[in-house]
Amino acid sequence: MPVTIRDVARASGVHISTVSRTFSAPHLVNPETRVRVLACAEDLGYRPNRAARALITGRTHNIGLIIADIANPFFPPLIKAAESQARHRDYHVFVADTNEDAAAEEELVHALAKQVDGVLLCSPRMSNSLIEQLSREVPLVVVNRQLAGLPCVLMDVGQGARSAIEHLARLGHREIALLAGPRGSWTSRELRRAAGAAARAAGAELTVLGPNPPTESGGLAQAEQVRRAGVTAVLAYNDLMAIGLLEGLDALGVRVPQEISVVGIDDITLSRLTRPKLTTVATPTAAAGRTAVDMLLQQDTELPRTGRGSGAAAAVGARRTTAQVMLQTELVIRDSTAPGPYAGRDAPGATAAGPGPHRRADPGTPTVSPVTSSPPNAKE
Repeated sequence: MPVTIRDVARASGVHISTVSRTFSAPHLVNPETRVRVLACAEDLGYRPNRAARALITGRTHNIGLIIADIANPFFPPLIKAAESQARHRDYHVFVADTNEDAAAEEELVHALAKQVDGVLLCSPRMSNSLIEQLSREVPLVVVNRQLAGLPCVLMDVGQGARSAIEHLARLGHREIALLAGPRGSWTSRELRRAAGAAARAAGAELTVLGPNPPTESGGLAQAEQVRRAGVTAVLAYNDLMAIGLLEGLDALGVRVPQEISVVGIDDITLSRLTRPKLTTVATPTAAAGRTAVDMLLQQDTELPRTGRGSGAAAAVGARRTTAQVMLQTELVIRDSTAPGPYAGRDAPGATAAGPGPHRRADPGTPTVSPVTSSPPNAKE
């Protein structure tokens, strides 16, 4: 017969309720007693019934993680880091893919609301107003999207875009293209804003091409347009698009970086395997996953038990954190950028802001410096 909570209580010499609290609220149990109960449970092979514990505590110890495109190499490091952090806190993670579909995102949040204690929304495509509405149904932490009044984990892609444009301007490029991302993308809007400002400051002209799907095929499809635009450098929405662009330019006989320099964003593993190796803006995806889990669980511990019901359905109106965390990005210079037509001439305003670009030995991992901030709300 399976070992029960009564067996553990009898073996450790405590009441059943003490065993229950040891697993559901260990901070309420005397440390010596807790160690003794856990040791007896381990010796007996006892495993608490998570469903039964959820009925008592109102918490499922499950987290929903909704991803815009699980096939995009940007997301796996975030997923792995989030799952590892959650396991460390005795939580399980349910991962769901939306294939860049806003309607699918909404359906998944509704479906998960009664089965989890909260949801991590990664690069959502829904409107700000809809996300705010859904946050009244289930605790949310938003990754890669900035909303006032909701906890968010942001990667400073604006700083990354500025560093990339300044790097290209210093190399002597004055005609630069930005391959924009998909409609509804906060990251794409932020890149366009920051890259435009940096280009103006450097005396360069920025041509925006898009919106585009954030895929290799999206970059490949823009190769001919990039050639016709007469630009000498390109900043792509992400590495996948940059890699597709490299392929497309090669097919057109355009040499990279001799004729056109290319910069991506994300520093996915594939960016080190292209020929030429891709200059890119490294984003701290693993750190974002860990931080998002911590923010969500902090929010969960602040919610009252009474009235929670099943999962997080009763979180409506409960006090929640509205902290926003900005994680630093980093320009990594490899082989896909080279001097442009104006090389050797001073570029007005092309001084670096923040950490300067550098060459990093491959493979490498970006150094992440989280900075808590409360930036203004992005428009929808």
